[in-house]
Amino acid sequence: MNLGVEKKLMLRALEVSKRALPDCQPNPPVGCVLAIGENIVAEGFTQSIGGDHAEVTALKAYSGSMVGVTAYVTLEPCSFVGRTPACAETLVQSGIQRVVVAMLDPDPRNNGQGISLLERRGIEVIVGIASDEVSEFLSPYLGLS
Repeated sequence: MNLGVEKKLMLRALEVSKRALPDCQPNPPVGCVLAIGENIVAEGFTQSIGGDHAEVTALKAYSGSMVGVTAYVTLEPCSFVGRTPACAETLVQSGIQRVVVAMLDPDPRNNGQGISLLERRGIEVIVGIASDEVSEFLSPYLGLS
């Protein structure tokens, strides 16, 4: 996939993430875009506490085949079960084959484990697309600034 297209789709996920505020707090505002090639087929953002995370919201908004679908997620999918199921596992169960992540989740319960889970299950994962822009926005919500 073209790096410019990948960045454009991740920046769209960043815009979508802003719609999570303020209701998502204390969870970080995360956005997810599902795309086939350059075409966005669904979007989602983190809901209020105890509600669906961005990836689940986007998956629920899409009803087509998962063949060729890529998820663009601003923050690493969670690998642990809290108030909601682990998003990394939900992505695996969806049948998606490719996930692009802007930045790793610094939460010690995750911090690379979501990526590892996806990769162990055969999903192609790309990390770092539009990381500067996403990090600048998300850092205050992750306790990094």
